[in-house]
Amino acid sequence: MGPLNSPITRQISVLFIITLLLAACSATRAPEMVESQSIAAGSGAPAQPAMEQAAYDQASPPAKDIERIVIKNADMEIVVANPADSMDRISKMADEMGGFVVTANLYQQQLDSGVEVPRATITIRVPAEQLDEALGRIRGESDRLPLSENLNSQDVTSEYTDLQSRLRNLENAEAQLQEIMASATRTEDVLSVYNELVSVREQIEVIKGQIQYYEQSAALSAVTANLIADEAVKPLTIGGWEPGGVAKRAIQALINAMKYIVTAAIWVIIFVLPVLLVIFLIFILPPILLIRAWRRRRKKRQEVVQPAAADTPAPPVG
Repeated sequence: MGPLNSPITRQISVLFIITLLLAACSATRAPEMVESQSIAAGSGAPAQPAMEQAAYDQASPPAKDIERIVIKNADMEIVVANPADSMDRISKMADEMGGFVVTANLYQQQLDSGVEVPRATITIRVPAEQLDEALGRIRGESDRLPLSENLNSQDVTSEYTDLQSRLRNLENAEAQLQEIMASATRTEDVLSVYNELVSVREQIEVIKGQIQYYEQSAALSAVTANLIADEAVKPLTIGGWEPGGVAKRAIQALINAMKYIVTAAIWVIIFVLPVLLVIFLIFILPPILLIRAWRRRRKKRQEVVQPAAADTPAPPVG
């Protein structure tokens, strides 16, 4: 009997197929079972039969015993006196709370008036239970209300529960494969079991990574703060008057237009005119001078030839 028809190979194939089916079923059945339990509890539906209820309780714990896995992230935009100093203080705050800085960027922003002012963006992670405190301390960096503030929450309890169910099924399959491998005697069977064992362990590591991601994301909330310099939002002031709305935009457009006109005039005077002068002196003036000189010589020749022709006597008529 060939290695493909050996009992060990058949056991491995059956075990692998069962493992895949259990993993797929756990990913689809767990949310439905939790939802069914919630509906039954809220509507007073009759209890399930004893065997079904026992299987249900074993597959999924009661909804009240499930720990919710919620990922909370926030972002805000505030006006500060000095973006660089505020970014440093927010970074130190994250360290004090047991979190860390994900990204921090400080750059120059050019306003419509042409003035450059600093601007900073920082993303930190802090313990989820200290998220409100962190947001309050970031708001304290400004003496005015935030320009924008958003808090996002994502409940991943269902996905987290599905991953745990798939992990348990794969770990059970791994244990059974190890038992089969220990009892295998043929080299072909050992290699076949080993390959399946490697595949199952790879899936286990992937699922563990996903579970760890959900746990860390739920434990540490991400906060992104956009820090705008106070000069960037100051109103346009002309002689102590602060125009607003359409008037402000119109005046700013006029200032920009005048700035472009003056800039263009400076370019014409300093750059364009000298370049045109050089081009004229090198490429245009020499041909003009040559043409004029050639015309003068031609005119002089014509003046010399015409008097000579007038003094010559006409030939006699035969």
